[in-house]
Amino acid sequence: MTSIGNSTDALRESGERAGAGSFLCRDCSLPLSLDHSGALPSCPNCGGTEFKRASMFAEQPTLSSPSVSAAGQASSSWLNEARASIEAPGKYMATFVDGRVRVFELHAGWSRIGRAASADIRLDDPTVSRRHAVVVCTPEGELRVLDDRSMNGLTINGETVDWAPVVDGDELEIGRYTLHVIETSGL
Repeated sequence: MTSIGNSTDALRESGERAGAGSFLCRDCSLPLSLDHSGALPSCPNCGGTEFKRASMFAEQPTLSSPSVSAAGQASSSWLNEARASIEAPGKYMATFVDGRVRVFELHAGWSRIGRAASADIRLDDPTVSRRHAVVVCTPEGELRVLDDRSMNGLTINGETVDWAPVVDGDELEIGRYTLHVIETSGL
């Protein structure tokens, strides 16, 4: 009898054509997503050259977990840099993905978070549902987040929620990603 899980445990070397999917750096657990033609690069976070295929069914570290942030930039450091880089007043979400900071501006109305190409905040990873969550910026300027029937749920500050308000400093866990809410008055 062949075990289905065995194929995901094989180590892959950088430069190897590994096919489409998500992989984790063996040294720092940084997730990488590849399209069908991609070859594995060296890890942009730690320079590692060995990867294993990520499974959406296995428990994976979030990007704010100690295994990733210890090898990479400290959470407060990159988050402070993200805050400092924002010039216009407004509401934003920021995350540290694949060794770089990504900041998303939230506009009035609905912003969709998910894996689908139509998502306003696109997180391309199998742990993220196509339609994972919706952020609502109300006319009064409040932010609320709705779990959009996702497979892995929505966690805000460590608590699983379906619909909840969020404010500056809150952390949303969506799949393996951690998004930080930033409200700023600008420079």
